[in-house]
Amino acid sequence: MDAYDEGSKARHMPDGPDGSLPEGPASAGSTPDSTPCADQESTDQESVGQESTDQESTDQESTDQESTDQESVPQHHDSQAPTVQAPGPQVSGPQAPTADPPVPVPTPTGIASLPLRSQIVAALALAVVAVVACVHLGMVFLHVAPSNTVTKQHGRAIDDWIYPEFEQNWKLFAPNPLQQNIDVQVRAQVRGADGGITETGWYDLSALDGAAIDGNLLPSHTQQNELRRAWDFYIGTHDNDNHPVGLRGDLSQRYLRRIVVLRLDREGAGGKGAVVESVQVRSRTTNVPPPKWSEEQVSDTPVLRELPWWTVPEEDVTDARTEASAG
Repeated sequence: MDAYDEGSKARHMPDGPDGSLPEGPASAGSTPDSTPCADQESTDQESVGQESTDQESTDQESTDQESTDQESVPQHHDSQAPTVQAPGPQVSGPQAPTADPPVPVPTPTGIASLPLRSQIVAALALAVVAVVACVHLGMVFLHVAPSNTVTKQHGRAIDDWIYPEFEQNWKLFAPNPLQQNIDVQVRAQVRGADGGITETGWYDLSALDGAAIDGNLLPSHTQQNELRRAWDFYIGTHDNDNHPVGLRGDLSQRYLRRIVVLRLDREGAGGKGAVVESVQVRSRTTNVPPPKWSEEQVSDTPVLRELPWWTVPEEDVTDARTEASAG
């Protein structure tokens, strides 16, 4: 027995063939030393179990701590530097070259969007309009330009194009603008349904136009200018004895006569079914009174200018009836 054995006061027994302790026969009366051994072994087992339980509790707490640390680490990184991952699968390695997106084809607009036949018609219409506009500008230029070789050779064609619709009137910009009121009046000799000829009274056509314009926010060009321009055209191409001057005298007379016949038929001159045989036109001119602060003195007596009687051709009567039925 060595020092270790003496210190521990343990009892040694001979080893068995395999190094284990020999098992003796069980006896009912055990020695007092056998009971402490069994108690010691039970206490050791309980101690080992307790240590195992404590170890498992420690391991569980360590596992929980690690899990808590793993959960807190991403939050710490997210608060400092958030990372955004691009949607879609991520391909590692060299990427294949992507094709360019298709270029959108522009949608045709305007004339190009029309069918071929419509494009041809539209192009021809635009060409006609452009040609007419150029011809009109050229005619107006030659009309207002000083006398030259072209106007001397083609003066009749230029006048037929300009008069009466496109006449250039610059009286508004004259040093002494027009300061008169001119009323155009007309009377007629009509043949009634019984064949008799009667003479009507004077119709003040200018007063009728004025009444139609008053209170009208959008008066027509005819009501404002047709009769006035026709009278200006006539007196500009006739002398004081009503003789035509130049090549436009006959044209201005026919134009004025045609307008007054249309107006008489519109007003129902002579009654229902009456036919206008001849007309007479006159003007009644009165000066515009000057303002009260002006010292200018003008006459307030009307000046009358009567034209001769004109026989109305059948074509003017027919045109007047056609226009009346169309209106």
